[in-house]
Amino acid sequence: MSEPDANRGLAAKGVAIAYGRSMVVEGLDLAIAPGAFTALIGPNGSGKSTILRALAGLRAPNAGTILLDGRPLSEFSTKEIARRVGVLAQGPAAPEGLTVLDLVRQGRYPHRSLFGRWSEQDDNACAEALALTGMDDLAARPLENLSGGQRQRAWIAMTLAQETGILLLDEPTTFLDLAHQIEMMHLVAELVATRGKTVVAVLHDLNQAARHADHMVMLKAGKIAAAGRPDVVMTAEIVEHVFGVAATIITDPVAGTPLCIPAARASPARSSLLQIGHGATDSGRP
Repeated sequence: MSEPDANRGLAAKGVAIAYGRSMVVEGLDLAIAPGAFTALIGPNGSGKSTILRALAGLRAPNAGTILLDGRPLSEFSTKEIARRVGVLAQGPAAPEGLTVLDLVRQGRYPHRSLFGRWSEQDDNACAEALALTGMDDLAARPLENLSGGQRQRAWIAMTLAQETGILLLDEPTTFLDLAHQIEMMHLVAELVATRGKTVVAVLHDLNQAARHADHMVMLKAGKIAAAGRPDVVMTAEIVEHVFGVAATIITDPVAGTPLCIPAARASPARSSLLQIGHGATDSGRP
């Protein structure tokens, strides 16, 4: 698979992000492959969600630049970004009494003028988003009366109703049971394969990412430890370096993708040696 082009779609150039005196992301160079599914993977505190927020324009970098089709994201208006980039954040909240349909209709905001009338295109976009997420039968239900998984799917439906070419999803399978996790990952893969969407998702499940994503970006302490195809990134050595866990990597008998079988937590001495040995991978190159 060819190297992603920083002049197409989303990219980060020399991005650093700090919260107070704590540097969360440092020296990040990352080009997101257009029309592909990229999974951001790493331990808690590795900068996954922070990077996603920066790519969405929700967090300005302390240094460096986020680019959209070669232009700094800071040059776009909020509405321009929202027409092109849809975002599902962690733990979104909505006013009490809002129904599923009310929420999904919010996804049409970037496409409408201040006094613009609701159109047939708006209706169709909402109906399709509800159908894709299996929420059409619950459209009239208030969000507070739904299960956690149903609420998550309602938020994803709102993001789909936005009809953007790029989707940024922060832990999209949170609160979903196994069956709905599988459905969600299949939906994401279908949006990429049949509609040419660009998807970036923060995921915690290594095997879920390896099975469904075209690219994996392994993060450790705010830097890229490895990036590339799942079969290149998901190795026992890289998993131990990033997560401090010894693992065996086998071939998934169903999907043919790498499958991680964790054995035990690596010893501190072993982790230190691996960290030294992987110093060169922090450049962000696969």
